[in-house]
Amino acid sequence: MRAQAGKELTGRIVIVALAAILLVAAPFVVYPIFLMKALCFALFACAFNLLIGHGGLLSFGHAAFFGSAAYMCGYAARDLGLTPELSILFGTTAAALLGFVFGALAIRRHGIYFAMVTLALAQMVYFFTVQAPITGGENGMQGIPRGHLFGIIDLNNTLAMYAFVVTVFLIGFAILHRTVESPFGQTLRAIRDNENRAISLGYDANGYKLLAFVISAAIAGLAGATKALVFQLASLTDVHWTMSGEVVLMTLIGGLGTTFGPVVGAFIIVAMQTYLAESGSWVMAIQGATFIVCVLMFREGIVGTLSKLLSRERLPAPRA
Repeated sequence: MRAQAGKELTGRIVIVALAAILLVAAPFVVYPIFLMKALCFALFACAFNLLIGHGGLLSFGHAAFFGSAAYMCGYAARDLGLTPELSILFGTTAAALLGFVFGALAIRRHGIYFAMVTLALAQMVYFFTVQAPITGGENGMQGIPRGHLFGIIDLNNTLAMYAFVVTVFLIGFAILHRTVESPFGQTLRAIRDNENRAISLGYDANGYKLLAFVISAAIAGLAGATKALVFQLASLTDVHWTMSGEVVLMTLIGGLGTTFGPVVGAFIIVAMQTYLAESGSWVMAIQGATFIVCVLMFREGIVGTLSKLLSRERLPAPRA
């Protein structure tokens, strides 16, 4: 047992070390803007995975938190003149408050009814952003300044901005991972598997689901606010229902309920959108074909299936 635990610990250290090397070397090999966009969406997918993968709650309205935080961050940075860290905090807080309101309404329903309620509430946010004077309407909120981090580091420098995005991603990922591995995460999975039994044991199922919803909304808002600074723009695309569909696709392709699955899925989808942009509408067709292939060949997502195969190889051979 100790030897197996030691091997698992060594494996995790190797994975972390390789990930650190890749993050440091990546901007010198790959276009940094692509990496920053992929990391923002990876964090968004990880936030969504907390809700659906560990809470069993399918939300079709997560774009509301992603987009609203982008707009609030842009408003704070451009119109209020706040520093980047305060602007992101402003947007994240707005997303968390919106998540509390939406969650309190949505968790009263289950299954497809929960999904439809979240979609309807998200569409309200979309129509608000179309009409509100501060959002810029169909033109979006443009000219969002990156500013100076803590008044010292100029984020207009691409490498400085990349380092900041990596830091934000790691902080958000660490919060989600700690949440999942905590007793709260274990209780949340128990509620997902058998809510009635969890209630009979004395757990407040709605309270746990609401807290998970708020945490997921806040981290999704953190991703959206960071993306607004990267592109210096917040647009209607960020709050559109198709954005909610994309994050579902990222999570399912990577692996529902896995640690790194949403990250892998986000990088795959963003890579398709970036490098197949010249194909026009064929991008959607290719994404659909990729999704079908993953559903047929990787029932548990790419990362989930690979993890299952590796775990089988580690099992000792049966005795004759």
